[in-house]
Amino acid sequence: MAAPAPVTQQIVGGATPVATPTGPERGQPLAAAVAELPVLDARGRRVPFGALFRERRAVVVFVRHFLCYICKEYVEDLAKIPKSFLQEADVTLIVIGQSSYHHIEPFCKLTGYSHEIYVDPEREIYKRLGMKRGEELSSSGQSPHIKSSLLSGSLRSLWRAVTGPLFDFQGDPAQQGGTLIVGPGNTIHFMHLDRNRLDHKPINFVLQLVGVEHVNFTSRPSVLHV
Repeated sequence: MAAPAPVTQQIVGGATPVATPTGPERGQPLAAAVAELPVLDARGRRVPFGALFRERRAVVVFVRHFLCYICKEYVEDLAKIPKSFLQEADVTLIVIGQSSYHHIEPFCKLTGYSHEIYVDPEREIYKRLGMKRGEELSSSGQSPHIKSSLLSGSLRSLWRAVTGPLFDFQGDPAQQGGTLIVGPGNTIHFMHLDRNRLDHKPINFVLQLVGVEHVNFTSRPSVLHV
């Protein structure tokens, strides 16, 4: 088993990274009230948020909404992480959206994502973790995970909304996401709150923090999903 890399940074919003103590016993605690909030799986079953990482470390990625082309393309790359890489480091990968649970299976089919995924339709966990609504104008650099232009990506998102069973945005379009490294137990080792839709952390940056082998994301799917 690969030795886990120490987590030495905590980033919140646009704050400057600062050194933090390593080790779960000295990390930032997740409030028990937040850990008890429910998320829903693809069948609508309620699971306490804290149960997702009670026994092992987890990378938890909160996405904006399931029709967001940026979230779709980011999750497409999360889907490329081999399960064997995560198992070797004893890490769980979890995506959390904020739509109805009915949208989970279609989103996974669209993106090829087969790791754990849940939804927080009332956005209670988003709110309690301080994830922002609205967009902060800032330069987030070029994401290695976004393949579409603003125009083409937005048009495909709109097309999926129009042709779906219900015309909805599968979540609040103003809600931003974020990334946590948490567990075992209610200990946050790393937290990044997205300032805008392009402000997600590069996946290999996060994988390095939990001792997971880097993944080659340069291969692109031959079929263009709309």
